[in-house]
Amino acid sequence: MNQPRGFLVLDFGSQVTMLIARRLRELGFYSEVHAHSYNLEEIKKKKPLGIILSGGPNSVYEAASPKRSVRELMDVAPVLGICYGMQLLTQELGGRVDRGRTREYGLATVQWKEKIGGIPVQQKVWMSHGDVVQAPPPDFRVVAETDHHPAAILGPRAMGIQFHPEVAHTEQGNEVLLAFAEQCGARADWDAPHITSLLMERVREQVGPTDHVLCGLSGGVDSTVVATLLTKTLGPERVHCVFVNNGLLRQGEFDSVLENYHRIGLNVKGVDASREFLTALKGKTDPEDKRKTIGRLFIEVFDQSIDPRWPIKWLAQGTLYPDVIESVSSVGGSVTIKSHHNVGGLPEKMKLKLVEPVRELFKDEVRRIGAELGLPHALLWRHPFPGPGLAIRVLGEITEERLRIMREADDVFISALKEKNLYDKIWQAFCVLLPVQSVGVQGDGRTYESVLALRAVTSSDGMTADWYPFEFEFLREVSNRITNRVRGINRVVYDVTSKPPGTIEWE
Repeated sequence: MNQPRGFLVLDFGSQVTMLIARRLRELGFYSEVHAHSYNLEEIKKKKPLGIILSGGPNSVYEAASPKRSVRELMDVAPVLGICYGMQLLTQELGGRVDRGRTREYGLATVQWKEKIGGIPVQQKVWMSHGDVVQAPPPDFRVVAETDHHPAAILGPRAMGIQFHPEVAHTEQGNEVLLAFAEQCGARADWDAPHITSLLMERVREQVGPTDHVLCGLSGGVDSTVVATLLTKTLGPERVHCVFVNNGLLRQGEFDSVLENYHRIGLNVKGVDASREFLTALKGKTDPEDKRKTIGRLFIEVFDQSIDPRWPIKWLAQGTLYPDVIESVSSVGGSVTIKSHHNVGGLPEKMKLKLVEPVRELFKDEVRRIGAELGLPHALLWRHPFPGPGLAIRVLGEITEERLRIMREADDVFISALKEKNLYDKIWQAFCVLLPVQSVGVQGDGRTYESVLALRAVTSSDGMTADWYPFEFEFLREVSNRITNRVRGINRVVYDVTSKPPGTIEWE
């Protein structure tokens, strides 16, 4: 296969490691993430243009901290160390790293002593460190400083920066990554046609020439793009799509989504398994328990949906990288946030292999691929909807009555966003039905009914997000509509929590 040349990001445990790869891809450079201990021979085979060492929570002078030889990496390609990566680079090449007298967390101002690429002379950056480079390695020089410490060092075939250019808080952080890419002689050629072609080539290599694929559809962007990619690559007669009504979909969604799937030419079968899902969820309140129950039942339903005449060998899923990094400890050792229903493999009894063509991509890249494949804007720009559906938006036990309340409230909220031309300005918007009741007054009478939270965030990749600043008049109107139209709700609140510290979904 024609493997693109680009950048390798070695993960030393930062929660935002994947953002380094994402920023590089935004700039048009292919990049991929691997464990900090990734085999040297495998690195050489990939012939990277540059290697980036991520940040991480450890101190390089501690015995248990993750280490590897920086010199051997520099023999392969130029190296950029970010935060912990800079400290490791310094220590490995003969410099000195100590605990700083003052720690630097949050915004700081960096003064560049040398003009490097398009990096501004003065730059506001995001810091997150307690250790500092006290002395750079031999043949390295300090090229940027804060008021307290060296902020960047430069030497033969290597550069270290103490701040995080990959996070949105760093102003002109992309200029830092661009400067490194220019030093590596990289060319910006990673675009939607290139990505699509590569994914189709990988699918043909992975799936045998006569194998059939079962594709589980959720109605969301990711599975829709995967099904379309596979159908265009293998043909509709070999890609069998199943769209399951798990009883946890939004108002009227099962019929409308099925119609859309038929319109774009997918070979799709609709299965109503709502009774089975709601029965299995009865009495369950723990979010992880609900997710795992839904994931197990999805697999069982898909398994039962296979026509014995189809030579099915593969199950396709629309897993994205944010799903993976939140479900399992990252390759460098970051912590698990939550499990996702489509991450973690398949039960042995199913006897199918997984094909996940967009597993290493972010949603914005998936949308670009979908546009390249000819999918309509309305399908590609639907707000993300989780595989477990309303089960993780109805907090506590799932009942028919609580699902009714949620569907009606969600329909009011989303309809108002579209009516006011706000829907496309927001990454994701939804309601959360809380397991809390409050006293209210409706129709001159006392009520004791449910509390509903509204959630709306802006984001580009789902890894970080900020709450959307609605005008008060919009919130007033939506609150009035919901409490007037939806029986069972007498209080509406708005969630103003960013990610981090919160996640986008509540469960």
